[in-house]
Amino acid sequence: MTPACRLLKSNKIEFSVHEYEHDSNAKSFGLEAAEKLNLDVREVFKTLMVSDDKNYFVAVLPVNHQLNLKKVATAFGCKKLQMANPKDAERLTGYLVGGISPLGQKKRLKTVIDASAQEFSKIYVSGGKRGLDIGLHPKDLAQLLNAQFVDVIDE
Repeated sequence: MTPACRLLKSNKIEFSVHEYEHDSNAKSFGLEAAEKLNLDVREVFKTLMVSDDKNYFVAVLPVNHQLNLKKVATAFGCKKLQMANPKDAERLTGYLVGGISPLGQKKRLKTVIDASAQEFSKIYVSGGKRGLDIGLHPKDLAQLLNAQFVDVIDE
């Protein structure tokens, strides 16, 4: 059981676990999850880490979209953000890239969830390792992470 699953269990949040055989040649972890689990790509969300060189932040957005760095900087009240170094992301979260869950990270970081998540009764995020996704209600995710729903995707 991953830290993400333990966190959900300890908070008595309803969730489902979805495992699949990860292909090391897959170009996109999130799109691979959607395809192998036979899910709508709009319901499968990726976890990205951004930084202003001093602080780190987390954005959760649909796997078929790009993160808009200007929108996410505004959401966190920063002038400018860039994608975090993958090694920093792994060190801060305790997860490997491709399996970074927004839940159960070593250090809780300020998080935003793309507003489109609110359209669904269940969204899927990484469960904390490659080949493992967790399905849960977006409001439960936001509440547990103290996250806001904000438009952070490139149109």
